[in-house]
Amino acid sequence: MAYSFSSSEGLPPMNKLKIFAGNSNLPLAREICGQLAVPLGSAKVRNFSDGEIMVEVGENVRGRDVYVIQSTCAPTNNNLMELLVMCDALKRASAERITAVIPYFGYARQDRKVAPRTPITSKLVADLITTAGADRVLSMDLHAGQIQGFFNIPVDHLYAAPVILEDISSRFRGKVVVVSPDAGGTERARAFAKRLDAGLAIIDKRRSGPNVSEVMHIIGDVVGKPCVIVDDMIDTAGTLCQAAKALQSEGASEIYACATHAVLSGPALERINESCLQEVLVTNSIPTDGKLKDCSKLRILSVAELLAEAIRRIHGDESVSSLFC
Repeated sequence: MAYSFSSSEGLPPMNKLKIFAGNSNLPLAREICGQLAVPLGSAKVRNFSDGEIMVEVGENVRGRDVYVIQSTCAPTNNNLMELLVMCDALKRASAERITAVIPYFGYARQDRKVAPRTPITSKLVADLITTAGADRVLSMDLHAGQIQGFFNIPVDHLYAAPVILEDISSRFRGKVVVVSPDAGGTERARAFAKRLDAGLAIIDKRRSGPNVSEVMHIIGDVVGKPCVIVDDMIDTAGTLCQAAKALQSEGASEIYACATHAVLSGPALERINESCLQEVLVTNSIPTDGKLKDCSKLRILSVAELLAEAIRRIHGDESVSSLFC
């Protein structure tokens, strides 16, 4: 999954490109703008005293190709509303095209009815974003691939795998075992293992409730081998730490983990600190800098270059999928 950047010759003038950001991940937005050599657009995004979102775009966007960078991470509802209100403001300001750049797409775990009388929130959020005025969406490592079909507008789905794989391959010269923490992540783990020419293991678990899991047994050979647990997100870290404990019990020599989205809610940092994990590799799709002081095992990789190149290609009507060829 190595990716390569092509020449920008023949692309439309970059002065037609405008990038704005909400408050969810301003450091990532600034890094993306630095990669593109485009200034971050002027916009005031703040709250009224009663908590309502207020947006005021501070520059002309008429006829421009506009990108709004906003992860819908915690505080999820506030960040989602910022995105919706920004899209509405830009639409009413006559932007030619609005692309919602959502490095982390929240509400994605409720992507189907798992019990009677439950919602499908990922579809609901997709409809809200479309109604607010977005013409297309750029996201990364959606919790379920079918969420792309919940939108009635184009969706460009990126993968952080090339960035993570490059780091892993540079550090592990010998054979490693890529581990899926559950059956649902097998396809992702298999893709990693293929690129790394590594072994594959799967942890079979039974979940007794939301954010609660119980490890059952391991499928695959991990005895005496370094293992890398691969997932799309780390929320409370319950699944991750139980998986690491199971691998240790089976005789794994070293245990690492990597994930795209560092949600890290509730007792996640405490659990990681107390676990047998040597290191947890995550990206900056969600801001985590403030948590580094509480968890020395975290290491962050930037996906700014990847997102910037995707924006450049969308702006120039170039292929985005070729990034992952």
